Amino acid sequence: MLSDTPPILTDETDYEGSDRDVRGAMLRGWKRTCPNCGRGPLMKSYLAVRDSCPVCDQELHHHRADDGPAYLTILIVGHLMAPALIWAFTEFRPDPMVLASTFTVGCVGLSLYLLPRLKGAIVGLQWAKRLHGFGTSG
Repeated sequence: MLSDTPPILTDETDYEGSDRDVRGAMLRGWKRTCPNCGRGPLMKSYLAVRDSCPVCDQELHHHRADDGPAYLTILIVGHLMAPALIWAFTEFRPDPMVLASTFTVGCVGLSLYLLPRLKGAIVGLQWAKRLHGFGTSG
C-alpha cells in the first residue's frame, strides 16, 4: 500500500527526489529567513537576496523573483485600500486632501511592508518546488 505522506529524512541532507515543505518554506521566506534552515537571514538589504545562507550554506542566488512580488503587492494593496477608500469617503466625507494624504501614506506603508515579505515567500516557493536551479543543491 502506497502512502501519500512525504518521506521522513533521518539526517539533515536533502536528496533530489524528496518533497520539500512548500508552506513552511514560504512562511520562512515571509519572515525573510532562509527557506532551508529558517535561521539565516534571506535578505542582505531591503530587497537584495543573499547569494547563500550564512548558517546552512544554501545557495540562494538562483532565485528568479523578478516582478512577481511587485505585482502581488499592487494586487493586495489595491484590493485592500480601494474598498477602504470608498467606505471612508461615503461614511465620513472628509476633505479631499485629507483623504488623499491619509490613503497615500497607507498605501506606501502597506507596500513597503509587503514587498520584501512577498519576495521572500516567492523565493521560498521556488526553493520548495526546486525551480531555477534550487533542485541541484540541498
